[in-house]
Amino acid sequence: MRLLSGDPGSADSRPGVVDSLVDLVGGTPLVRLARFSAGVLPTLLAKAEFLNPGGSVKDRIGLTLIGVAEASGLLRAGGTIVEPTSGNTGAGLAMVAVRRGYRCVFVMPDKVSQEKINLLRAFGAEVVLCPTSVEPDDSRSYYRTADRLTKEIPGAFQPNQYLNQANPEAHYHTTGPEIWEQTGGRIDVFVAGVGTGGTISGTGRYLKERNPNVVVVGADPEGSIYSGGDVHPYLVEGVGEDFMPATFDASVVDRFVRVGDRDSFLTARRLTREEGMLVGGSAGMAAWAALQVAATYPPDATIVVLLPDSGRGYLSKLYNDEWMAANGFLDRTGSGARLAEVLAAKTGPMPAIVHVHPDEAVRDAIATLHAYGVSQMPVVKRDQAQSRDDVLGSIRERSLLERVYRDSGVLDTVVGEVMDSPLPMIDRRDTVDAAMTLLTERAPAVLVCDGPAPVGVLTRADVLDFLMARDRS
Repeated sequence: MRLLSGDPGSADSRPGVVDSLVDLVGGTPLVRLARFSAGVLPTLLAKAEFLNPGGSVKDRIGLTLIGVAEASGLLRAGGTIVEPTSGNTGAGLAMVAVRRGYRCVFVMPDKVSQEKINLLRAFGAEVVLCPTSVEPDDSRSYYRTADRLTKEIPGAFQPNQYLNQANPEAHYHTTGPEIWEQTGGRIDVFVAGVGTGGTISGTGRYLKERNPNVVVVGADPEGSIYSGGDVHPYLVEGVGEDFMPATFDASVVDRFVRVGDRDSFLTARRLTREEGMLVGGSAGMAAWAALQVAATYPPDATIVVLLPDSGRGYLSKLYNDEWMAANGFLDRTGSGARLAEVLAAKTGPMPAIVHVHPDEAVRDAIATLHAYGVSQMPVVKRDQAQSRDDVLGSIRERSLLERVYRDSGVLDTVVGEVMDSPLPMIDRRDTVDAAMTLLTERAPAVLVCDGPAPVGVLTRADVLDFLMARDRS
């Protein structure tokens, strides 16, 4: 089976020149999520599928589904591609179809963002919207509507990403090998959302063939059929299902993590603010699941989470504060307040950031903690931290106590030898709601930044004081 099929014709012989964007599908990097994962011990790596030319992991199957259909004679010159899609597969198919002269008709659930609809129309595709809240076999569903249009339109072909085994095969032959090679075979857990099931089935199968001990975790929206529980509508797009597609191999998945809309959207916003990755809600869902899994693994573990698409298709939704508030994901009370307000409400003579340097003695660092009555503080390169990169780590009272209890000689060392990972970082324009997702047992405080520059530290006690004062007023 020929799984990837680029544009026909001879390639330009000049180095660095490709015939089309289609030739750039795949080969996405792994990116270390150092700031995002500061509260957990293992290494957390993101497979940045939003860097595919069409903006998502679905570019891989768009290219493959068309290539296989052409090779088998199911799709001929001048034909029409009809596909039910929440947007990303449509974009992947449309990008290839433009190059090869096919008409596209995409059938979409009505919950998709307007940006996705406009994107497909920008490629010249026709878009048909169908109600989300109907059963899959209802004649009005986007699955059955696509089937009807395929029969009615002369020369139409439906790749059918829910049935076509070229979908998981594309990931078995590309995504899986890429992750294995990029990690040097050192991967303990693979986490991905489950939509058609093609990504997790194909990638997971390859990784397990190379190492049966690799754990494959499916991130699933609350309301989807995969992880059990009641099946009901949800707002995260492109993942979960209300039926079992033929492209999903349940035997590959070792466990599921159910994730609600709120955690998915707020986590996507975290990735954007902390890592500079503008990603969609399904990426937030997968990343949130990866954090839950990482909390149960030791420091030497490596966890890879697949981030499937860009956030550019969701600017009017999860990146719009009004939409988030209207759907109950951003609280209009105290927990929706900006962190700048919480910092401003702190009283007393304490410096904005009580800190220590890596070459200072541990004894002096402990004295600083006691002098200001704090339990943790950043370790910084210079007196005034000018950027996030100036923050090298943190000193935390609890871990210092454990070290000194085991070996009193630690008191005579320098801070750089005993410091913990940096405190999680968050922007001052973010909300208390967002900060609460970071304030865990392992991260009792957050470092608040104004863009690149750290401007203050907030603890759980600071947030509690702010909320109590807001309630009294």
